[in-house]
Amino acid sequence: MNSCQIVPPHLLRRLAEAGEPDAARAARHTLELSLRHSGQRAVRSAQASSRGGNGAVGLIPSQLRDQAEQGGDYELPANAQRRQADPSEPFHPDRTIYDAGHTTDLPGTKRRGEGDPTSDDESVNEAYDGLGDTFALYADVYDRNSLDGKGLPLIASVHYDRNYDNAYWDGEQMVFGDGDGVYFRSFTDSVDVIGHELTHGVTQYTAGLTYVGQSGALNESISDCFGSMVKQRVNGKTAADADWLIGAGLFTAKVHGVALRSMKAPGTAYDDPHLGKDPQPATMADYQDLPHDEEHDNGGVHINSGIPNHAFYLAATGIGGNSWEGAGRIWYAVLTGANLPKDVDFQGFAEATIKTAGTLFGAGGSQEQAVQQAWIDVQVLGA
Repeated sequence: MNSCQIVPPHLLRRLAEAGEPDAARAARHTLELSLRHSGQRAVRSAQASSRGGNGAVGLIPSQLRDQAEQGGDYELPANAQRRQADPSEPFHPDRTIYDAGHTTDLPGTKRRGEGDPTSDDESVNEAYDGLGDTFALYADVYDRNSLDGKGLPLIASVHYDRNYDNAYWDGEQMVFGDGDGVYFRSFTDSVDVIGHELTHGVTQYTAGLTYVGQSGALNESISDCFGSMVKQRVNGKTAADADWLIGAGLFTAKVHGVALRSMKAPGTAYDDPHLGKDPQPATMADYQDLPHDEEHDNGGVHINSGIPNHAFYLAATGIGGNSWEGAGRIWYAVLTGANLPKDVDFQGFAEATIKTAGTLFGAGGSQEQAVQQAWIDVQVLGA
């Protein structure tokens, strides 16, 4: 089990070998901590899920609910709830931001609670706002009350360790490093990074996709998809207008690159003498079949996620409009359906999205056709 960190290990290893001395030490230290985090996250995820992982509590689209109740193929989670449509009782986040004080002791000192005035610490405010923006996407668009569907409090710690080159979800809370200042800026700077990591929490409480091989790449991709939609919604961008970059703004001016990943054009996000070249494939022709171990990122989950990422971009732009209202609805319904195998591969997930698109928007309609063509274009499905 990896620790679901936003900066992939292959990038940190390259930096540890080829970066400037101080930054190389920071990368090695970040990698060492990652091994510790992986075990902690596995335990915390299991504990959190056992306390109330509730599948698809939140909005079950009426078409899917009707289909399930009529004995169709879609299976409702046993504890899926029909929320009362009462606009006077909207969901509200419960956020608490802590300062780790450049230590590894979590959560640290409380700096801002829900409804408190802004802090004089920019990282505290960015974390607070990013948690709220992510909560709002799930609440306002998908009628989901926080990550677990039951109003889970959102906790984050900023200023974790010194020169820490990452941000991660540990199974219970968000953790943000400040970066090394040479190649990476503060990890609270990008709202899509926050949305990405919190979505690992949603996946933890719903599909629980196994973090290895293709299901692990899907786990990473789903976080990129919803992280990007958080940013697009905050910035008022349609699928056609969005930049589809993950982590834009994290790199300093020293880096030859624009972001950690590009969903629109996987493999083009960076090409730097110290960080190397973005290795993500856009189609199955370049799929990297790697060993399923820690050294190879559990089968290249951060690398091969470029393929389903590209499929989502193609589906979202093919459907048009706001991504969270088109492709996002489809991906959310699949993620929160009770019949998605934890070890689903790309083909199984693709078939589920096509079928769900037909259920939500009409069989044979333009949305279903766009989703199908997207998976054909990335060579997961045959023409």
